[in-house]
Amino acid sequence: MDRRLRRAPDAEWVLMYRLGLSRQRIAELVRAEPATVGYHLVIARRQDQQLEAAHHAAAGAKPGPSPAGLARMEEIIGWITSEGRLPRDRSEHKAERSMARWLSDRRREAAEGNLHPAYRDGLARLPGWARNHRTATDEARWHDRLAQLVDFRAEGHDWPRHRHYESEREHTLGVWIHTQRYKHRRSELDPAKINLLNDAVPGWQTGRTRGRLARR
Repeated sequence: MDRRLRRAPDAEWVLMYRLGLSRQRIAELVRAEPATVGYHLVIARRQDQQLEAAHHAAAGAKPGPSPAGLARMEEIIGWITSEGRLPRDRSEHKAERSMARWLSDRRREAAEGNLHPAYRDGLARLPGWARNHRTATDEARWHDRLAQLVDFRAEGHDWPRHRHYESEREHTLGVWIHTQRYKHRRSELDPAKINLLNDAVPGWQTGRTRGRLARR
């Protein structure tokens, strides 16, 4: 198992989060995958119910965006108003891709609850700019399910089943890991998530090897 995952949550990463840094910023500073940092933070929030409140308080106490940051926002708002659409991250134009990345960063901050009010109020002039919020919510749920599966296995249980289960907890986790295996077989699972699963719950692709019901 990866050293970082074996001792989750990483105390340094948790401190950085408590001080108001976003998951993405922490990942950039420590040169880790955002998914890995997210996993650590899920574990940390479950251990410390006050961590999220401390994070939001620290993030809110930070200085506002720089004049350059606000000017960049106005530039992007002007472009969107002129073009009548949001910038595309796969555009052939470098400038448009840069604007798309900037908006993506603001969406992530909004999903994590630490978007600065100056950006929030300015971007409110663009209906639908944060429409990828659901994606961020789904990502958070994915990491939470992984943490739950780690706990389930650590308690001595075999791999959870999505059929013939013994509890709703097992059913929920069984459906989730079954979905990850299905996506992996179809090459639809994010490589970063594959690595995280490999490190956190080795053997997840194979699943249980005992207690299977006989095929008829």
